[in-house]
Amino acid sequence: MNQKTCLACGKELKGRSDKRFCDLHCKSSYHYKRSLEEAPRFYNRVDNQLKSNRRILKQFNKAGKATVRASLIKDEGFDPNFFTHYWKNKKGDVYLFVYEYGFLKKQENNVDKYILIKWQDYMKN
Repeated sequence: MNQKTCLACGKELKGRSDKRFCDLHCKSSYHYKRSLEEAPRFYNRVDNQLKSNRRILKQFNKAGKATVRASLIKDEGFDPNFFTHYWKNKKGDVYLFVYEYGFLKKQENNVDKYILIKWQDYMKN
């Protein structure tokens, strides 16, 4: 079965019998529209959330160390389940990092908070 019209614009195709598009513009347009209809790929969702988390942590940690209410950064779209690596301090606290920005969940006076830090060279060991 040979297709005789362009999948993108419907124009009659001329040339090879297995041709599917009339030109590169139609081919690109067709695949772009299909990608918008498909559910986002797992990689894209994870990557987008990591980028969002990093932006939010950077926004709330301008001085290198800060403490913020968990509800405040979660309202901005922060999701603590997405991080790139971790670091354990000498006290045994495990900081989760999104690239160079770290966070540690603590509870003070029955309020969930995050201690925000920035990666330092001494953390390599």
